[in-house]
Amino acid sequence: MEILDFKNSIEYSKLEKASKVLKKGGLVLFPTETVYGIGANGLDIHAVKKIFLAKGRKQDNPLILHVSDFDMISVIACNITEIEKKLMHAFWPGPFTIILNKTSIVPNIVTGGLDTVAVRMPSNKIAQALIKYSEVPVAAPSANISGKPSGTLLDDILDELQDKVDYIIDGGPCDVGLESTVVRVINNVPHILRPGKITPEQIKQVAGDVVIDKHILHKFNSEKPVLSPGMKYRHYAPDSKCVLVYSVDNNKMVDKINELSKNYKNSLVICCNENSKYYSYAKTLTYGIKSNLESISKNIFSSLRKVDNYNPDIVFIEGVESSGLGLAIMNRLIRACEYNYIEI
Repeated sequence: MEILDFKNSIEYSKLEKASKVLKKGGLVLFPTETVYGIGANGLDIHAVKKIFLAKGRKQDNPLILHVSDFDMISVIACNITEIEKKLMHAFWPGPFTIILNKTSIVPNIVTGGLDTVAVRMPSNKIAQALIKYSEVPVAAPSANISGKPSGTLLDDILDELQDKVDYIIDGGPCDVGLESTVVRVINNVPHILRPGKITPEQIKQVAGDVVIDKHILHKFNSEKPVLSPGMKYRHYAPDSKCVLVYSVDNNKMVDKINELSKNYKNSLVICCNENSKYYSYAKTLTYGIKSNLESISKNIFSSLRKVDNYNPDIVFIEGVESSGLGLAIMNRLIRACEYNYIEI
């Protein structure tokens, strides 16, 4: 296993070795603008199976195929509608995934047995170049053991994954910090199945309408098929029990967390920088600036990964308003807390 260090300078020609690993059926851990991914040749059944084994991921949980240009899409998707084309051209390359009708070349293991495939064109230059050199769409879920927080820094995930992949590319911290927005167009209306950096408001500006799936902030019915990655299973969660607390009134939220924290000998609060000084009964771990949701989205997974180092009796996490990027942050937090949610 080799680590290619691109944190400070990038020599794209060095990606040829990583691309050969993909072509031969190996696994490559690489950065995107959202989170790190574990990549395999998305058209190679045996290579894709290795992803599920490395992550401990259920095979009914679909994967996203990453492409480097629009020419690759015609290989893996068909019957693309005008509204789907409009969305792709508006948000690609970038943190946006769209679910399209698949061609027969896409293995069922990639799609969870569905007749659709999730497709994304990342804006991260390393990811783009890797896919281009490989000349195949790259199947790549988030780089983490399934159920654990996604990796936005290589140091956070190296120990758990270095023995499970064949090649690693270190591109430094990811810019966005949350997985991509996932959309499926139904009757010409985009339905958001997983929120991300691309917000409902932005999608509505392009498409004229948007529907937010009810499962984004509520538990998924496990008997139904999974239409998108990240909908069904326990995800983003530390081993410690977590409770999400939110109020539009910041003082009420802080008071409620203080009230709950004092019942425990060793509680931990994940909060915004500004509120850290107000917690009397717990240790604190900050996740960003309250007025800057981009800072919170970039840090939230890294913060969740630090939780178990404190060995807390319980963890209380400050919520944010569920609009714009806040919807994606709340989706990740409520699932990290396994739907233990208090709203005041």
